Amino acid sequence: MALRIETFSNVKGGNAFFKAVGHPLAVAPARALIERLAQAGPVAVYDPLGLAEPFDALHPLNSLALAGLFVQDVDAIGRSALGRRAQPITDLPASPARSVLVLAFDATRFVDHIRHLVPKGAEIVTLDGMRLADDMLVNKRNYLDPHNFATNFAFFRDDDARHTRIVTANYWAGYGAKEIVLWLCLYGADGAVLAQWRESVASGVAGIVIDSRNVRKRFGLPPLCGQLFIHAIGATGHDVVKYALDIFGAKAEELSCTHDANAWPSDRYAGLPAPKADEKVILWVQNSHPCPIPAKAVGLSLMGSADVAWLDRAVPPFASLALDVATLLPAARWPQQIEIAAGKHFVRPRYEIVRESGQRRLAHPNVERADLKPDPHIPELANLMGKGFLLPAPVLPPDRYRSIVLPTPMATTQASLPVSLKVYDASGREATTAFLGNLPRGHATSLEVADLLNGTKLSSGYGHMELLYDFRSGGEADGWLHALFRYEDRRSSHAAETSFGAHVFNTVLTYRNEPQSYAGRAPGLSTRLFLRLGHDGLDTLCHLIYPASTPWAAQSSTALTLHGSDGVEIARHDIRIPCSGSSLWRASEVFGRERLKQAGDGGYVLIRDTTCRLFGYHGLVDGEKSFSLDHMFGF
Repeated sequence: MALRIETFSNVKGGNAFFKAVGHPLAVAPARALIERLAQAGPVAVYDPLGLAEPFDALHPLNSLALAGLFVQDVDAIGRSALGRRAQPITDLPASPARSVLVLAFDATRFVDHIRHLVPKGAEIVTLDGMRLADDMLVNKRNYLDPHNFATNFAFFRDDDARHTRIVTANYWAGYGAKEIVLWLCLYGADGAVLAQWRESVASGVAGIVIDSRNVRKRFGLPPLCGQLFIHAIGATGHDVVKYALDIFGAKAEELSCTHDANAWPSDRYAGLPAPKADEKVILWVQNSHPCPIPAKAVGLSLMGSADVAWLDRAVPPFASLALDVATLLPAARWPQQIEIAAGKHFVRPRYEIVRESGQRRLAHPNVERADLKPDPHIPELANLMGKGFLLPAPVLPPDRYRSIVLPTPMATTQASLPVSLKVYDASGREATTAFLGNLPRGHATSLEVADLLNGTKLSSGYGHMELLYDFRSGGEADGWLHALFRYEDRRSSHAAETSFGAHVFNTVLTYRNEPQSYAGRAPGLSTRLFLRLGHDGLDTLCHLIYPASTPWAAQSSTALTLHGSDGVEIARHDIRIPCSGSSLWRASEVFGRERLKQAGDGGYVLIRDTTCRLFGYHGLVDGEKSFSLDHMFGF
């Protein structure tokens, strides 16, 4: 059963209403409002903005004796919501209502327009009683301004064996934000609030670190595994909290990393890998709302199959459930992949792979879109946009690491994947190409790059791969090409994985908002990437790739700038990356350990290039024992 809420539209962007009524601080006022109305007698619901169903989805109104549902828009008359047919608001005087619930924030205007229609003695109640305090708002005049709800969730765990670090920067300062304060709410596994607090953020583009060890110590908490709600008060420019998330512990095999959860719950996710014989794959179902996830509202299915195995238990509000995928799909085996029917109950989830050896790694699936259709023009782009949509990923040194790719369908209408894989060395020379075929939706085809190279050596000992469309055997494309990339250390057997989607890179011609730009209109032809630094003796690795759909500048002009935790620049190092090449480096080698120490906890590297769009991957390294890897984010 999917929640009847609108969270994100590729046309409209994020929807702030569900964030406003589902905010942790809105839960108690919403319950009080409903209890008050239930005691008052028949309630007329006035719904001028069409918000009855999303409000009811998060805060059920079934305890109310309804005196009718009323609307303002003539086209909305007769529609069904709350088990009622909508009537024109001009019918309100004839209703037996003892109270009128106006489903709107900033509701004064709506109330003034209908005050003369309200039955005598009836009380008028609005959603303004659920508002956050004014000191939490950027725009007090427009409550549903997205910047009032720059929020996100983060997986958060701490016990004697493993810990969590959330690292980001005050990138809002770069968009003119004057003061940023984080409001934080920590939920335990059962959804109970363990702690609420505020943290001030230094002015400028300062580093931000939330360490689970410090949180447990500060609040005297027992071991925990739940989620952290983060609200950036004062945000401008971006209404999403972006971050890198590291899981680490006393044992080297505990090292892994992932990133922000994508703040808008989706109907479906895909790209969840099935386990190998010696693995357990755990999907972390973490409820993002103040209402329970009902039994049989979340399910799993093998990619390409219509048979969904449903989770036959409820998940309380804001609670976390570790779901072993084998309990629902016992026969699933790598390289099969799994779709998640999520019903908008949670933001992009994490999954954890646990080996019999005790090694663990955390990663995320991706949003599976239902609004895409195959685009017949994509096969025709080659004459204008060269390789067109391409998905770059590292090829780590083959003598040390296995680099594996698994193409993953990421749209419900995607029936086939016509793809090829190109491998480039660090200099930009193409080493080899393989046509993977016109893969069916339910394929289970993974490819190891070393097998493809067949002994061919890469300059500098590493390079990168690009997954791209190839229509030689037919097939369709929608521009939403995704893949999972898995890396395994041949010496320690430690592994890491990440997944992402394709874009058009480095061409002045644009096609449907590609090459994508995160700040302004397409084309996006510059780079601003955030690299968090290691901690507790861990080094930082970074793999920068210069992909190009068409030939672009022969070399990048890339600046690596080391910043202290206060955001002040400490050192700068310039590099040149060949077009279609890459650069793999460690922070300790580029800046030296003394300067990294000077940067302090929360120091970071900003990767800037005004001449081309780079794509990056980052991770941590624990000597020869373990490593982590995920794609980077920019702002």
